[in-house]
Amino acid sequence: MSMGQEISRLANGLTVITHTMPHLETTSLGVWIGVGARHETLAENGISHFLEHMSFKGTASRSAQAIAEEIESVGGELNAATGLETTAYYARILKGDEGLALELLADILLNSSFAPEEMERERGVILQEIAATQDSPDDIAFELVNEVAYPDQAVGRPILGPATNVRGFQPSDLSHFLRSHYQPQKMVLAAAGAVHHDAFVRHAEALFGGLTSVGAADEQRALYEGGVRWHQKRFEQSHLVLAYEGPSYRSEAYFTAQVFSGLFGGGMSSRLFQEAREKRGLCYSIYSSAWGLGDTGLFAVHAATGTELMANLIDVTGAALEDVARNGPTLAELNRAKAQLKAGLLMSLESSSARAEQMARHMLVHGRVIDSDELTAKVNAVSVEDVGAFAQGLLKSRPSVAVVGAGKASQRLASDAQARMTQGSVGLEARRA
Repeated sequence: MSMGQEISRLANGLTVITHTMPHLETTSLGVWIGVGARHETLAENGISHFLEHMSFKGTASRSAQAIAEEIESVGGELNAATGLETTAYYARILKGDEGLALELLADILLNSSFAPEEMERERGVILQEIAATQDSPDDIAFELVNEVAYPDQAVGRPILGPATNVRGFQPSDLSHFLRSHYQPQKMVLAAAGAVHHDAFVRHAEALFGGLTSVGAADEQRALYEGGVRWHQKRFEQSHLVLAYEGPSYRSEAYFTAQVFSGLFGGGMSSRLFQEAREKRGLCYSIYSSAWGLGDTGLFAVHAATGTELMANLIDVTGAALEDVARNGPTLAELNRAKAQLKAGLLMSLESSSARAEQMARHMLVHGRVIDSDELTAKVNAVSVEDVGAFAQGLLKSRPSVAVVGAGKASQRLASDAQARMTQGSVGLEARRA
């Protein structure tokens, strides 16, 4: 356990973890719940996000305006975020105001009123948020890739949900989902900065100690499939998202995926940036990412360019992946990617908010906090052979491809990209013939 870090568990199963950073004059704290969009039924898709929004719209004792004024009167910030597997409610405040922030978090989590008039207003806000994603070609492309990677599964559905669901949710739906899924054993209360553990635990016990558990439904295991999707809406550029199934964040191979992503498309020295932008001028931005869930993950490449250049960009991306699979990375590439990954990790932990989030997520996923020495050791252990084998595994698997922005040509480009990544350049030429 890191110096300054302490863990307690309340009698109801809720975990409290703190990291005292005595040089700071602020504290970041929050509640992370192991519940998100993947725990919704088809009819509930979007309800986790709606619930997160409504938590700030009034409680039994505070109006939405009172919540905002109370946190801001002490210079603090209050926010939340919904993901596929977690929902987080968090605050950042000055030293000495932890009790106030914790009371506000407990109030919005445990006592939200879901007033019908507030829900109608927020329904409109969320519908505009959904509409905004339809004006964003990269958002559309990533949603399509998730959908084709995990078809007919909660993990492949959009976090915001469809507009039809959002229009139909009622206060009773939110209350039912909250009672069914927000279980204390799935919650981690984390704080980092100018915080005193024992006092923080006492506050937590007083505010959250009465929270009880009910049986929750089992999580559906993700089943990756892959395929092709496209959207005929026309934008100024065509957007390509190419993805393969990657390792879960519980897998040791997760660190190999992170290192590979760094050297393949993680920075200005990466293969994709050098080949596609610097040498050929095919695009302004191209990058890769690797992210994980509890039982699966995705490795993805995203790029945007003119429709007339997309076929060339697809070919360059395929050739770069084949080269790493065939010849492996150079030692210099590997070491640069490792250095970037470790630097990003260690620099982020100088932030109290990043530290609180990391502790909470580690506790939800691993039941313990993995310290920075262990994390850097796992990164250092990734070899040239590991990266080459990872790239080979991608090429042997079924890709998920989405193209957006090229109008009717999007379908052809998406199909060509799948052929190129599945069968190599021979498969692409066969399709074009």
